[in-house]
Amino acid sequence: MKKLIAGVVLGVGLSMTAHGAGDPEAGETQAAACAACHGQAGTAPVMGVYPKLAGLGETYFYNQLVAIRDGDREIPEMTGQLDGKSDEDLRDLAAYFNQQEMPLGQANPELADQGEALYRGGNLASGVPACAACHNPQGKGNEPAGYPHLGGQSAEYVAKTLNDYRDASRGGYKSQIMVDIASRLTDEEIEAVASYISGLH
Repeated sequence: MKKLIAGVVLGVGLSMTAHGAGDPEAGETQAAACAACHGQAGTAPVMGVYPKLAGLGETYFYNQLVAIRDGDREIPEMTGQLDGKSDEDLRDLAAYFNQQEMPLGQANPELADQGEALYRGGNLASGVPACAACHNPQGKGNEPAGYPHLGGQSAEYVAKTLNDYRDASRGGYKSQIMVDIASRLTDEEIEAVASYISGLH
């Protein structure tokens, strides 16, 4: 079974990278409009519930952009923002943002131990796997498999995302994996792991 899962992950990763890398210079010319909500170079969103776009991972971010453009992932604030963008345009945007560095946040010291335990070890009793298994022990993600870089992302955004997965209101690329995991998380666990991730590096 483990070999089957590993084969599926590897196959998905290879199929995603087969599309070819985008042109970050071309992406930079398109990225100016993104700064209004996500900050310069995607590093400082104007609201905590908006994601940092810097360094998410090119494969992951490209697939998210496609899902948003094609209506598979609905974000009211993004309505119309990607209309008319070609696949190549989206690859270029993903390449540009992937070259930017994700700035670190600051984890709440009171939640750090609980958040770290969940991130690194999961919760055996409730069947929650360790976040580190897919997103890397330092939160750097897994580019070939299309799992995003998490370390440094704002706690507010991570918590919102986990809640959206938990109530199955977030769709799109690989969403079912996270819907299943988040459905097992408590409010306290979401708060703790989101805080831990914001300072993870």
